[in-house]
Amino acid sequence: MMFSLAACGSSSTSLKPEGNKEAGAGEKQQSGGEAGLLNGAGSSFVNPLFSKMFSEYSKEHTDVKVNYQAIGSGGGIKQLTAKTVDFAASDAPMKEDEIKAAGGNVLHIPVTLGGVAIAYNLEGVKDLKLTPANIADIYSGKVKKWNDPQIAANNKGMKLPDTDIFPVHRSDGSGTSHIFTTYLNKAVADKWPKEKVGKSIKWDNVGTGAKGNEGVAGQVQNTPGSIGYIELAYVIQNNMTAAQIQNKDGQFVAPSLDSVTAAAQGGLANVPEDLKIELNDQPGKESYPIVGTTWALVPEDLKMDKAKAEKMLTMLQWTVTDGQKYASDLQYAPLPKELQDKCVAQLKKVKVDGQPVLK
Repeated sequence: MMFSLAACGSSSTSLKPEGNKEAGAGEKQQSGGEAGLLNGAGSSFVNPLFSKMFSEYSKEHTDVKVNYQAIGSGGGIKQLTAKTVDFAASDAPMKEDEIKAAGGNVLHIPVTLGGVAIAYNLEGVKDLKLTPANIADIYSGKVKKWNDPQIAANNKGMKLPDTDIFPVHRSDGSGTSHIFTTYLNKAVADKWPKEKVGKSIKWDNVGTGAKGNEGVAGQVQNTPGSIGYIELAYVIQNNMTAAQIQNKDGQFVAPSLDSVTAAAQGGLANVPEDLKIELNDQPGKESYPIVGTTWALVPEDLKMDKAKAEKMLTMLQWTVTDGQKYASDLQYAPLPKELQDKCVAQLKKVKVDGQPVLK
């Protein structure tokens, strides 16, 4: 059964598949004319956390309502460019041409750090171990059976069935796809070239596509023999089975809050000035290798009423500071204090009519 966190609180985000569609630049969302209605769109990776955060924020700030639509990172960037939302969220940093199309610099504010789990539906098989080469070959269509010798080599003594593997991938423009494909390119570049990295991938007729993390989760749950890459919170809250993935140190590590946090600690050693952090394939025996960041995307020069801008930036400042207390329960790694401070400094760069909004 799919789950929804949107029932509690003022965020209108739904985790049900029918509630999340890829929105193009031409699709107008309800514009928040009043200062207290904030419209956002994008990443479904962060959706469980945003649902909780925005619900709790509106309880404390009754004059603010956040309408966030989890339409995928690509859709969020399109909506931001079309100026039909006030902010967007993406698990992939914007490219230079995307920033140019948006009409000015877009600040990237990390709001959370999370893992991408490799979930599978294989009756009677627990504690499956996969290498990055296994995963790349499955998603390239080279490994087609669950008892393939490459997979069996990592799972000695395990009875793997002679059944077909059904890979499930994202069909929409997806930051989760960006995290997943960036990881494969970094870990096994010979099997996963740079041309196959991005939010939208040509899958060469391998597997089945689904929209949103919740869509991929639903496909995997309902299809015996399937495998899919899904944000960790969806896997845990849907009681799905996830593989242990071999990390850079050669250890097979299960996705969890602790293993994601271990990876994040390594990746945060050198944070770039623009906060476009890369967390995939970090060293460390306990590090889970497929880890990404979700960024809130905010134009540095906001074209909106200053009162509304102040409410939005104050809300985003809360999400990267006090709101981080909700991350762990949903299996996201909270932002460390030093990164929170960098996020607040970025938010203070945002201007309306040439004047900073936050002091």
